Amino acid sequence: MKSGPAILITCAALALASGCGSSSRTAASSSGTATSPPARAATGGLKVSTTPKFASPPASAPVQSGVVKIAYRNITIAPDTVKVKVGSTIVWTNYDPVEHNVTSRSGPDRFSSKNFGEGQSFRVTLTKPGVIHYLCTIHPTSMNGTIEVVR
Repeated sequence: MKSGPAILITCAALALASGCGSSSRTAASSSGTATSPPARAATGGLKVSTTPKFASPPASAPVQSGVVKIAYRNITIAPDTVKVKVGSTIVWTNYDPVEHNVTSRSGPDRFSSKNFGEGQSFRVTLTKPGVIHYLCTIHPTSMNGTIEVVR
C-alpha cells in the first residue's frame, strides 16, 4: 500500500509534461533564443463596466402606496424597480454585513443618505411625480434601482 507516493510523483510528472506551471516562454527559435507572447491586459482583455444600468418598472407593475420597503441584500436591491403614488414613503433596509447608501441620480425628488450598516434603514417621502434613478455609490453596478412616482 505504498502507492500514494508513486501516484503523487506520476501526477507531478504529468503536470510538468503538460506545461502546467510552465513559464510563458515559447519554443526556442533557430537562433537559440526564446520569445514571449505579447502581454495581456490584467483583466484578460475584458472591459469592466462601472456604469449602472437602470431598469424601468413594467407598464403592468402595480402602483404601491404608503410605506414601500426595499431590501439591500447580497449586494443587490429587491425589488430594484417600483411604481408608487405621490406621497409614498420608500424605506431601504440594509441586510448585508457591509455598509450601503442611497443616492438619487435623477428625478424630481433628490436625496442622498449617509452610509448605513446592517439592520439600519434610510427613508424618504416622495412628493412629485416622475422617474427617479438611484444607486448605492459604494456598489453602483450591482445596486441601482428605479422608482416611478405617479399621481
